[in-house]
Amino acid sequence: MTKINNLFESFRQTQYQINGHGKRNIHVLKEVFQEVDDHLESDIYGNGKIIINFQEKMASYLGKETAVFFPSGTMAQQIALRIWCDKKELKKVAYHPLCHLEIHEENGLKELHHIEPILLADKNRLIKLDDVVDMQQDIACLLLELPQREIGGQLPDFETLEEISNYCRKKGIKLHLDGARLFEVLPFYNKTAAEICSLFDSVYVSFYKGIGGIAGAILAGEKDFTEESKIWKRRHGGDLISLYPYIISADYYFKEKCPKMEQYYEDAKELASFFNSCQAISTIPREPVSNMFHVYFQAPKEDMEKVLINVYEQMGIGLTGYVNKKTNKTCYFEVNIGDQYATLPKEKVKKVIQMIDEQIIRSTFTEME
Repeated sequence: MTKINNLFESFRQTQYQINGHGKRNIHVLKEVFQEVDDHLESDIYGNGKIIINFQEKMASYLGKETAVFFPSGTMAQQIALRIWCDKKELKKVAYHPLCHLEIHEENGLKELHHIEPILLADKNRLIKLDDVVDMQQDIACLLLELPQREIGGQLPDFETLEEISNYCRKKGIKLHLDGARLFEVLPFYNKTAAEICSLFDSVYVSFYKGIGGIAGAILAGEKDFTEESKIWKRRHGGDLISLYPYIISADYYFKEKCPKMEQYYEDAKELASFFNSCQAISTIPREPVSNMFHVYFQAPKEDMEKVLINVYEQMGIGLTGYVNKKTNKTCYFEVNIGDQYATLPKEKVKKVIQMIDEQIIRSTFTEME
């Protein structure tokens, strides 16, 4: 048997994998459309019963007056910030240095909309009220991401959100929620989506992350805001002739996955405790505040890849198909708990983590000799 030296390929061949809901393949379409009425009419360029009903459903769930379905969150959020900037006639917004718009969108906000971002807080921590109060520049909108994915899915406490919201309203600053993973944080806050969204002027949620749909997003707010967002959606080419495959998938998995978010949260805390019982492995946050967290190894990226491949081959359980370099001597990966975790033999998972920890420690001692 040929030995596999590529971490991703080794991960793909494991029997069990801890992340998400399973492989994203065609079964998501088959499962969703099994019970769909053959006579259900498609939406056409943003109109039709199927899209209108889903938008109304999500507006109600989020506690907003209206909502608009978008093919992507990237499109929805850039449009939201553009609208708020135009209303204030000020093309400046503020967000975290590791915000999705800043590091994953090829400068779309700047190149397409000529909006200048103001980066708040140190990249390794959450935005605090003092960061907002101490801004030296006027802005049209502040974006907060819940949870802050790139630093392990950390969350501010609810009181901090209330303080920031009150300050922004007092100062005439619009507050936008990057709620790509909003559903996943509801158990931690012990609040409804509407209660959290009431602090924000506009809200974006995703239907393919924790929900597990094909693609798609909702942008919600007051009617004037969402009506303007429809114009920008057309300008961006987001009014496809029909979006019903995404809408049906979003609705199906929204109903199926949202009731499980509490369990995913508890599973994440359990798994994190396995990692944190080790000497050379830890998590951020130490106790997760949603179904996601980051796992840190006290070993260089290249060495860690070899360790993981070796353990995968022995145990058949995959933790991750990649590791990111943090420093010359540390690396990490992201965990997102979904349906997969419930299928895992827990004692075997703990054994895998212990084996990895032991191999890291052994290699460290070898280097010291």
